[in-house]
Amino acid sequence: MPTPTGLFVGLATLDVMQHVDAPPGQNEKVTALATYLAAGGPAANAAVTFAALGGQAILLTALGQHPTASLIRADLEAHGVEVVDASPDLAQAPPVSAIAITRATGERSVIGADAIASTALPPENLDELIAQSSVVLIDGHHPHLATAAARLAHAAGVPVVLDLGRWKPVMADLVPSASDVVCSADARAPGTTTAQGSAQELLKGGVPRLVVTQGVGPVLWWSQAGASGQIAPPTVTAVDTLGAGDAFHGGYAFAVATEGSLKQAIELGIAVASLRVQHEGPRAWLTHLTEFQR
Repeated sequence: MPTPTGLFVGLATLDVMQHVDAPPGQNEKVTALATYLAAGGPAANAAVTFAALGGQAILLTALGQHPTASLIRADLEAHGVEVVDASPDLAQAPPVSAIAITRATGERSVIGADAIASTALPPENLDELIAQSSVVLIDGHHPHLATAAARLAHAAGVPVVLDLGRWKPVMADLVPSASDVVCSADARAPGTTTAQGSAQELLKGGVPRLVVTQGVGPVLWWSQAGASGQIAPPTVTAVDTLGAGDAFHGGYAFAVATEGSLKQAIELGIAVASLRVQHEGPRAWLTHLTEFQR
């Protein structure tokens, strides 16, 4: 089977990660046990995972000319991700996230900016990027890029995986083009108050395949064919949960790109995310993906 190509559309940030015994309180300073610097963001992290699994990953985002952008680009390219910058002349710094990770539990606290109000416009060759892709994953940031990619991919018959970590204004325009919607347990469609209610509302809207991840809880799934079920993740010792959901999405997208079933996509996503949380830092865990590589 040829190498799958995934187009990832969305946010790329610079993540500054500090591992600590406990997060600082108000007006308190703590000493970091370890510090890491890497590209972050839902689409970017999923693209890194896809590439580590053996796929060709392309990230469509907006970085620009600020020195911070060069750090993000260098990390992504070092991990096999081709970056397509929709705003190469942008002078403004890309988003930066400050993250504290509690070493004993792997839980994290994040302060950062996003790109839901970005005005970046799609590149002229977007249709060519879509045509060479086996799957398109969209996280809802950079809304003009997201809507254009979703529309073109849907029209071309390319599977569209929508990362619905939280409901963003553009989601209403993206859901109709999605073949797969992967929600976090905290995501809520407008007018709903529970994960189950949100899922049912999206299914009523015609989403072909819908998945809800719940951290250590079972992954729930539904299809328009009327089937549903749940798959429990293994019990592991988590030391760093940052990007676990993004790793799930990268694995899920890889399975979709290689024509895996819904169950196979969820199982690969679970396996990859479970591996990710067992390793400290944003990149060291990737070397342990060899058993899943094609």
